[in-house]
Amino acid sequence: MTIATDRLSFTFAALADPTRREILKRLAKGEASVLDIARPFKISLPAVSKHLKVLEKARLISRGRSAQYRPCTLEAEPLKEAADWVDQYREFWEQSFDRLGDYLKTMQLHEAKKNAASRSRKRR
Repeated sequence: MTIATDRLSFTFAALADPTRREILKRLAKGEASVLDIARPFKISLPAVSKHLKVLEKARLISRGRSAQYRPCTLEAEPLKEAADWVDQYREFWEQSFDRLGDYLKTMQLHEAKKNAASRSRKRR
């Protein structure tokens, strides 16, 4: 396993949880305190802290320190690495969809010819 793959594993594991995705969505608007992050969730503050630790371990967030205030900030690089990895498969899917589109057109043409032949026989 390479370091990049290991980072991807941490990133995707962190992104697997909907609460953590919502936290990242909130942090995309700007830094926030743990209390600000916890406010919309119906879970305990320790549970939010655990989610933040997972995000921090995956390097998706960083936590600053200013006296009692510990702002959390979104770190975009791991998200870019994950997007780049997923993007490798875009060409595969685009080609698959193109082939499926061609197949459907062929089937529609075949069906149209079959229906035309059937109508022609009925007229005779």
